[in-house]
Amino acid sequence: MDKRGYLRRFLKNKPAAAGGGFILFIGLIILLTPLIAPYSYEEQCLEDQYQGPSPHHWMGTDSKGRDLITRVMYGGRISLAVGLAGTAVSLLIGVTYGSVAGFLGGKIDNTMMRIVDTLYGLPFMFLVILLMTVVGRSIYVLFIALGAVQWLTMARIVRGQIIMLKEREFVEAARALGASKPRIIIHHLIPNILGPVVVYATLTVPAVMLEEAFLSFLGLGVQPPASSWGSLAADGMTVISPVKTYWWLVVFPGATLATTLFSLNFLGDGLRDALEPHSNY
Repeated sequence: MDKRGYLRRFLKNKPAAAGGGFILFIGLIILLTPLIAPYSYEEQCLEDQYQGPSPHHWMGTDSKGRDLITRVMYGGRISLAVGLAGTAVSLLIGVTYGSVAGFLGGKIDNTMMRIVDTLYGLPFMFLVILLMTVVGRSIYVLFIALGAVQWLTMARIVRGQIIMLKEREFVEAARALGASKPRIIIHHLIPNILGPVVVYATLTVPAVMLEEAFLSFLGLGVQPPASSWGSLAADGMTVISPVKTYWWLVVFPGATLATTLFSLNFLGDGLRDALEPHSNY
């Protein structure tokens, strides 16, 4: 099927098309945030603290009188950066590991996949928390930690695809021409599995973002003065009480995060159906 066929198949999936449109919209807003944000990120006005949504502050203000819509816009940059960086780490590990296991086969493949099976049984969120506690709460450590727990499924997907492709004629031709194993993997096999890799990557981004939000509720996510959608919602939860509920501090960051996660999942499902309509992974 040509590229137009893929596009038609994707656009027929209305939730996927809507999700893709929303992601493009959010991406544009985040890209232009420094230019269109109504206030500066750290601008405070204690006289305006805990103000509800109004024409001056569309999403209200927080405990320091900072404009919430501005912080949500900047927080989206951090949330998406965590999702994309964590996904990149998981792709690097998973594609490399799965490609080597699938291409080499035999005892090496069996040993490598038994390691994957063993790792599946470990409480990875506990390992992320332990790593963040021991190494430090740097955002770069967060990128690596979240990416390092998402590569297992990618490794299995890539391994399965490599096993199906490694006996094809173009691989045999590369062998006959004297191509080395690394060259065959990098230049001949991996380019032919980019479809499944891209599809799974779109499903990994929301998983990483959700894990970061969970860590933020534990105080281990993005650290001040930076903030993500998860940390903004977590901050809002701390000021909820039976006496006064500042609902906008939780609803707006949480709704933005939830809508983005749904959109990414719809986008991933649509890409999967368009590129691999008969796949079951």
